[in-house]
Amino acid sequence: MGKVNLEIIHGNNLEVLCSLASGRFNLIYMDPPFNTGKVQNKLYMKNKPSEEGGRRGFKGKMYKTEVISNIGYEDAFDDLAQFLYPRLEECKRILTDNGSIFVHLDYREVHDVKVRVLDEIFGKQNFKNEIIWAYDYGAKPKNRWPAKHDTILWYTKDLTDYTFNYERVDRVPYMAPNLVSKEKAEHGKIITDVWWNTIVCGSEKTGYPTQKPIAITDRIVKVHSNVGDELLDPFAGSGTFGQSAIGRQRSCVLIDQSEESIKVMTERFSKATLFQNVKVSKF
Repeated sequence: MGKVNLEIIHGNNLEVLCSLASGRFNLIYMDPPFNTGKVQNKLYMKNKPSEEGGRRGFKGKMYKTEVISNIGYEDAFDDLAQFLYPRLEECKRILTDNGSIFVHLDYREVHDVKVRVLDEIFGKQNFKNEIIWAYDYGAKPKNRWPAKHDTILWYTKDLTDYTFNYERVDRVPYMAPNLVSKEKAEHGKIITDVWWNTIVCGSEKTGYPTQKPIAITDRIVKVHSNVGDELLDPFAGSGTFGQSAIGRQRSCVLIDQSEESIKVMTERFSKATLFQNVKVSKF
């Protein structure tokens, strides 16, 4: 693997974005607050063997539950689109001429942000895809259809000059394999703009409340950038996009103003031998 760098910046992302050089980044991904109107909280606990009591588990052994982290933040904005507007203006400036941006939102704000912000800044003609990440987990209300998808909007800076590595697009099984030839069925079909993928689970969990699956960011990184490119995530959270970038030999800058986010990312990357060139700074 060639040398790649990961920079974690603790600071206000608008101030940091304004300080970055124009035309620097080949790919930007952002997962901003969804404006749910409530506190996003994640209580992360772990069971450890204990002789001092607690609860009885496998083979009669005693376990004690410890709180590893309790991370939360207020997710409420009077006008999320207005909050994102100057940040997305800066993102366009710092993108390379053939760069792309992916903005990850949910049903509450995606339409407003698309029409009022992204279409205006990047141009409706540069809107390429509305990607639906669909999952089936969590609470299911009985008074409406359960909302079990997020929306990822893809815009390019240029109408025709952008990175899309078709040969790296994942293939998935046909829903009706009997309708195609045996060869096609064995090869699978190109994935569409609907991505079925479970939420974060198992060893991938960091304890961060809005962590996204690395399978989602891996797909974006491998198709929309190349080895040696420089990537950016201005709402870095748990650092998943950075892990996808470094794992595929791209350098990456991660920005977040949350101390808990910086703590989670620093711990996450310190455990991996892959991440040798990590710089953490405060803006």
